Amino acid sequence: MASTDPELLRALEHANLPSLVPVLHQLTGDRRWLRDPYRPTRSRGMDDNDQGGFAPGVAAEIRTAVAAAVAAHDAGRPPAVPAPTGEALRELLELANGEPVAPEYAEMLAEDMGFAPAPARVAPGTGIDAVVIGAGVSGMLAAIKLAEAGIAHVVLEKNDDVGGGWYENTYPGAGVDTPSQLYSYSFHPRDWSTHFGKRDEVQAYLRDVADTHGLRDRIRFGTEVVGADWDDERGTWTTRTADGAAFTSRILVSATGALNRPRVPDIPGLDTFAGPAFHTARWPADLDLDGRRVAVVGAGASAMQVVPAIAGRARELTVFQRSPQWVAPNDVYFTPVDPAVAVLMARVPFYRRWYRARLAWNFNDRVHASLQVDPEWEHPQRSVNAVNDAHRRVFTRYLESELDGRPDLVAKALPTYPPFGKRMLLDNGWYRALRRDDVTLVTEAVAEVTPTGLRGDGGTEVAADVVVLATGFHTHRYLWPIEIRGRDGVRLDDVWGPEDARAHLGITVPGFPNLFVTCGPGTVLGHGGSYITIAECQVRYLVDLVVTMAEKGLRSVEVRPEVEAEWTRRHDEAHARMLWTHPGMTNWYRNAAGRVVCTMPWRIVDYWRMTRAADLADFRAEPAR
Repeated sequence: MASTDPELLRALEHANLPSLVPVLHQLTGDRRWLRDPYRPTRSRGMDDNDQGGFAPGVAAEIRTAVAAAVAAHDAGRPPAVPAPTGEALRELLELANGEPVAPEYAEMLAEDMGFAPAPARVAPGTGIDAVVIGAGVSGMLAAIKLAEAGIAHVVLEKNDDVGGGWYENTYPGAGVDTPSQLYSYSFHPRDWSTHFGKRDEVQAYLRDVADTHGLRDRIRFGTEVVGADWDDERGTWTTRTADGAAFTSRILVSATGALNRPRVPDIPGLDTFAGPAFHTARWPADLDLDGRRVAVVGAGASAMQVVPAIAGRARELTVFQRSPQWVAPNDVYFTPVDPAVAVLMARVPFYRRWYRARLAWNFNDRVHASLQVDPEWEHPQRSVNAVNDAHRRVFTRYLESELDGRPDLVAKALPTYPPFGKRMLLDNGWYRALRRDDVTLVTEAVAEVTPTGLRGDGGTEVAADVVVLATGFHTHRYLWPIEIRGRDGVRLDDVWGPEDARAHLGITVPGFPNLFVTCGPGTVLGHGGSYITIAECQVRYLVDLVVTMAEKGLRSVEVRPEVEAEWTRRHDEAHARMLWTHPGMTNWYRNAAGRVVCTMPWRIVDYWRMTRAADLADFRAEPAR
């Protein structure tokens, strides 16, 4: 059945062709679409590879066939392969990605794509309830899944709206460096206007999720948690807030996030500066930069978004860089999503799922193997293995092409440590901003702030009217400054110390029964991917355990010390074989002793399997009294 639908035919001109080929097989069942010449090429780097390497005639044939298959589907013909799983799905994943895909990814993506929905578990009515701290990405997810499981709860949020970090970070240029279609809950898609969502659209998405799932009725806004205490006699947590209120619950879920509390460095003289001086997460709403001299302290992720956004508005812009960052290109970073894509997502069955699945493959675990240290590698000072060295050459060529004719900037901006050693960043105009006549890159740390400017530790003095601190967050101080007291009144801060947090699966801690941490130690993604995927793993795990408590009539569960110790041992041993322990750099993943606290050493698919269900044998389970 040929299609004469002009809207669909026009939309197909904007389609990602590698995502269309498995759609064709699902709709028609015809296996010829699985063979050449209809097999797309492998994506280069993190590119979308929209054309799939197809010759124009083959691309036109694919689009025509999809239009006909959609017309037949709209006329009532059911899909020939509605829900591929196992080997059938793995075969299609290899087709769409143009390279081998391990079987375990088919298992994970079958759930993410909705082909093998995870079984829903509902707690019997036993009176188990929960308090969730925070209404950001993880807290909202926890509220949604606790409600689905029939577990009463309240969410305590210090801000006046949902969103967490996306509510707080309003600085110019703020946005995600994960593709929009991937930086979203698996159960709540959106037709994004950009390939990489900017802050306002991400916040609008989270507000929409809250409204769709009726979360606002369960959230206490403007309610900051200051502490929580475990009562061993009653088997409950009492959560205290800044306004003097107290909430008692059996379960306590922390969803405060890792990028929650701004880190303001102790720079001598900072309090003497005559003009505005603030952290990026506290950007003044009424700030006017026109014609002013602005100094940005830091050159990491936030700075790389702020600087291109304000270059040209400020009269002079100076960036103080302690160490350079590796920056990767992306072919669609600046490209708006054509409205025709929304037509594809709505009209072509399975297309949205395949488009997201390909993004997951490109951005999640694809690079993980190249981050392992090869002890025989002959150039350990610049890279950790041959593939990592190839990454270095690619990123170096890109830097040199962007800074062509500026050897001074190349020397300042080219890192000496291995690629991915710090958080890998996408170029959103950073290099082009550095080339501007009104932008100066100073490769010094700030030694002092005066009433009228800054002085670098190399002696460079810069006059400034505004100081922007792009200095990151207290990433090692989980839950801080909330005071959490577990059994016998032991403080969590005393167990962890200021920067050495550890928890089984990054979720549970011995001595703190019925406490579950999301975005906990060892679960930040350093090799790529969407944190929302990790949040869904963690929330699934904790909800599974809470439902088990209800089913078995348990009063409390507390992870066994030996289980947490074994997890930490494996975590540290895995990191010892990875590049984040490379001596040639510093990063916010490691603490002062060199231990990697924040980052996950495993692939996302490994963590997905680890958290599919809670093993009660890992816990000391106390029955109800």
